[in-house]
Formats: sequence, C-alpha cells, structure tokens
Amino acid sequence: MTPEPYPESSLQEAGPTAAAPAQAGNPLHGLTLEAIVTALAAHYGWDELGQRIHIRCFVLDPSVSSSLKFLRKTPWAREKVESLYLFMLREQRRSGQAPRP
Repeated sequence: MTPEPYPESSLQEAGPTAAAPAQAGNPLHGLTLEAIVTALAAHYGWDELGQRIHIRCFVLDPSVSSSLKFLRKTPWAREKVESLYLFMLREQRRSGQAPRP
C-alpha cells in the first residue's frame, strides 16, 4: 500500500476556504451582469446612463437584453459598467441611501 501524497481531509479543508479570502471584499461577488445593469438603469435612468457611458446599447433603443448581449462580448465596456456600479454604491454609502440589489 502506497501512502497518498495529500491526506483526504486536508484537501477538503483547503478547498472552500482557499477561495473565500480572495472574494471577501469584492462587492461584485455574486452579482450577475443583469443585476448590475438593472440597478444602474433604475438609479440613473437610460438617458443619464447613456451620457455617463456612451455606448450604443445605452443610447439607441436601450434595453437590458440588448445591453447584456453587447457587454458580454465587450470586456472594456463591461469594465466601465462595473466601475460605474461601484461608484454608484460608494455614492449611496456616502449619502446614507440604502444600496439597491
């Protein structure tokens, strides 16, 4: 009988806890892109959202579904949307408003 290089119990203990610290302070963790776009549209409205991030899916005939299609294919636009969402959360925290899910 050959010894196992790693005991089974140590693998089970390290698995879930190893990933937890990386996401502990990430406010985007667990949020879908749809939830982010919906929250931004509810907070700013499509007109202001199109002014803040000038991309077609926010300016011409805006909708959540068309925005999701574009943002999933375009990393730079998704980064801008996520950045604006984080900015919105900071502003809400400063003004004492409860953040929207």
